[in-house]
Amino acid sequence: MAFKLSEEQQELRRGIRDFLASRIPIEKVAAIGDGESDGRLWTELADMGVFHLRLPESAGGLGLSHVDAALVFEELGRALTPGPLVWTHLAAGRIDGAAEGRTVVTGLDLTHNHHTALLLEHFDVADVILVLDGDGVRRIDRSEITATRVETPLDPLTPVWHATSLPAGDRIGDARDAEALGLLGTTLSAAMLLGIAEATCERGVAYAKERQQFDRPIGAFQAIKHMLADTFVRQELARAAVYAAAGTLDHPEVADVGTAVAEAKLIAGESAMKNARTCVQVHGGMGYTWEVPVHYYLKRTWVLETSFGGIDEHADRIAAGLGG
Repeated sequence: MAFKLSEEQQELRRGIRDFLASRIPIEKVAAIGDGESDGRLWTELADMGVFHLRLPESAGGLGLSHVDAALVFEELGRALTPGPLVWTHLAAGRIDGAAEGRTVVTGLDLTHNHHTALLLEHFDVADVILVLDGDGVRRIDRSEITATRVETPLDPLTPVWHATSLPAGDRIGDARDAEALGLLGTTLSAAMLLGIAEATCERGVAYAKERQQFDRPIGAFQAIKHMLADTFVRQELARAAVYAAAGTLDHPEVADVGTAVAEAKLIAGESAMKNARTCVQVHGGMGYTWEVPVHYYLKRTWVLETSFGGIDEHADRIAAGLGG
C-alpha cells in the first residue's frame, strides 16, 4: 500500500479544490439559500466525474480508486458543498442516471441507529431513495414516500424531511452489498469531515494573524497558539485515518476493513467537531453570527457526524475488536 499521494492524485485534489473555490467560496455559501439546490453546480460536479469516478471505464466511469474518491470528497467537505453527494455516488452503477447526475439520490442507512426517526436529507430534490438495511439494498421512488419538512434543520444548507413510513420498494442488492455500501459511505463521510477539520484549522490560523488586540495579532498570544497547534495535530491524525481506511478498501488484505473505517469516522468526526469549535472560539463572539460563516462548518459537522453511524457507535465497534 502506498503512503504517499501520486502526482496524479495531487492534481486531482488540486483541480477539484480550485473548481469549488471558484464556484462556492465560503464567503458566498449563505447565498446558496436555505438548502436550495444549485442545479448547475450539480451538473458540473457530475461532468467532473464526482459520481462515477470509481466505476470501471467499461461502464462509463473513470476507473479510479477508493483513495481517489476520498481525496475528492475531502475537498467537497472542505468547501461545504451542498447536496446528497455521498448517496448519489453510492448509487452510481446501481440506479440509472446517478452516475451522470441525471438522477439525484438520497438515502437511509438503517443498519445504524435503528430506533431513530426516518430523516431524509435533500428529499425535495431527490428522485430516488436508497435504503440500506440488514437484508440488503432497496430502491424507493420519491413519489412513494410521504414526508414533512423539518422547519429548523441543524445545517441551514442541508434540508431535512421526516418520513412517516417507508414502502418496501425494490430490492437491488443483498446484505453483502448493503455492508459494502455502508463501509464506503462511512469512509466518504469521514473524508468530508477531514475536509472540515482542514478548513477550520486554516481559517482559525488566518484570522489569528489578522485580528489585533493590544496592538498585536491575537495569534501572537501563547494560548491561541496552543489552540491552533492542536487543530493542526487533529487534522493530520484525521488525514492518516481516512487515507488508511480508503487504502484498506482498495487492499482489504492488509487489515480489517471494518475497523479501519470505524477508526476513520471516529477520528475524523472528533477532529472536525473540535476544530470547528476552536475556529468559532478564535473568532470570538463574531464566530456565532450570520455575518461570519465559520459556524457553517460546525453545523455541517453535526450532520455528517450522524451519517452512517455516529462516533460513539464506531468507538464501540473498535472497543469490541480490541476486546476480541
